[in-house]
Amino acid sequence: MDRKLLLIILDGVPWRNFRRLFGNLEGWVQSGDAQVWKLRAVLPSTSASCYASIHTGVTPQEHGCTGNGNVFRLSHEDVFSQVRAGGGVTGAVTHSYWSQFFNRHPFDYVRDIEYDEPDSTTINHGRFHSMTGYGKANQMTPSDVDLFGTLTNLCLRFGLDYGILHTCTLDSMGHRFFHDCEEMDHACFVMDEMLAPFIPRWRQLGYEVIVTADHGQDERGHHGGRGALQQETALYYFGDAIGPDADHVIDQLQLAPTILNRMGAPIAATMKAEPFLK
Repeated sequence: MDRKLLLIILDGVPWRNFRRLFGNLEGWVQSGDAQVWKLRAVLPSTSASCYASIHTGVTPQEHGCTGNGNVFRLSHEDVFSQVRAGGGVTGAVTHSYWSQFFNRHPFDYVRDIEYDEPDSTTINHGRFHSMTGYGKANQMTPSDVDLFGTLTNLCLRFGLDYGILHTCTLDSMGHRFFHDCEEMDHACFVMDEMLAPFIPRWRQLGYEVIVTADHGQDERGHHGGRGALQQETALYYFGDAIGPDADHVIDQLQLAPTILNRMGAPIAATMKAEPFLK
């Protein structure tokens, strides 16, 4: 691998909340340690559909995941498979959908909650949470600092070349309280504060870091459609690559080929979008 990279996905954060409430991320942009662009999600801007597109680089109309009720083992090549084809080690600390999409389906609560499979052609080291029983009365989300710590643990123990972390906390808070409220302001502040100490540590370990979301959320805590609040989020990049102009809008389909290009892994023929980092 030419480089190592970590992708951090904070589920369900609209562009305006990233830019208004994440003071640590914005501070690094201001100091020149990070770059930020607007990212536009695929349609439908539904979580599972976006997860599948982020990693395969193709639209939901092509990969076939039309929403959270339609999760299955995807057939397209993806970031995990391509990093493995390039000789890299992969890890995931995510919702169980990622394991089902890219390793095996259905998700087995005993077999798949945690695994270390050095010979896997996709995910070598997986730590997953299912959020079974999720609803407005009980979010069923783990602490984000525990997730950040778990990813760091995998990096140190197994020498990950590529790792992904995905947390649903802010998406769940948005569905419960909507986005223009004291509760959401505080939730974004806490997420930013929990994440901040890990970014310098990951950089010191030699990783480029991308922080983004799968989609946004609108005033009623909804996403799935075309509205700007539903589709548009931010992407923060920590690394040495040259990116596009500050006003450029990144297509979500560009994420997969960009990650692989930075790492020196083969880009799948189905990933047609142009990398946005040089």
